[in-house]
Amino acid sequence: MISALPALNEADASQGRAGVARLAFERSGPRTVVRTALAHSPLRLLTPRNHGHAAWAYTSSFGGGLVDGDHLRLDVDVAEGATALLATQGSNRVYRSPKGCRSDLHARVGPDALFAWVPDPTVCFTGARYAQTLDMSLAAGASLVLADVVTAGRSARGERWAFLHYASRLRVAREGRALLDEKWVLDPAQGALPARLGRFDALATVLLVGPALASAREALAARVAGLPVKPRAQEILSASPLGEDGLLLRVAAVSLETLLSTTRDWLSFLPGLLGDDPWARRV
Repeated sequence: MISALPALNEADASQGRAGVARLAFERSGPRTVVRTALAHSPLRLLTPRNHGHAAWAYTSSFGGGLVDGDHLRLDVDVAEGATALLATQGSNRVYRSPKGCRSDLHARVGPDALFAWVPDPTVCFTGARYAQTLDMSLAAGASLVLADVVTAGRSARGERWAFLHYASRLRVAREGRALLDEKWVLDPAQGALPARLGRFDALATVLLVGPALASAREALAARVAGLPVKPRAQEILSASPLGEDGLLLRVAAVSLETLLSTTRDWLSFLPGLLGDDPWARRV
């Protein structure tokens, strides 16, 4: 059961904040280590130990979410042969923001490296304006796991697709050549969101690119591509090949619980690549 999120004191939203952070991962013998972890408020970085060969990092923000005028930027470097996981300590909460707020993630993944970006869902409250950019640059032989989830908001409080604007830009390039460049926009100015999205309360994109994910892509493509769309289904799934070594998965679900069950199942191969389970050992 997803519990209702706490309300934000309006005084906390009186002034926006700018936060910049930098993460760098490198290979050290059989393991990957965090070489650099620098963050300026309101961003925080946590780098817990784990039992595998990969290095993990989690992001969080002071105040528990984004307020009006916030602009966060995170730059990530994954050196040659390294394996890194980046996730969040909790949901990305976006509070009422008439002027808007945004976050940008720029990642460079070196040769034969693996980078997994698997954050918790984005939850936009009533009156929120939010934009994000996910910009991934892959070297030869690099692999990428990416998940991006957005929800209807605090449905338990009657706030369902009640935000003012949501935009997500996803760009992935291999050796400077674009593999994917897309932008999602959800804006009531283009039509009432509850009516347009119907019974669905959560949307997700999952992207798998690179040689380290070949077997996972093959298995998932076979499972998802042939599924029929049934009337009043709890979720609608799709799978599309992306270039020679990529797979783009989508899901729209009637509840966040249903969607997360599906995306976690899709990513069930990830603990084997990391040497430990990031969902079993939260910060």
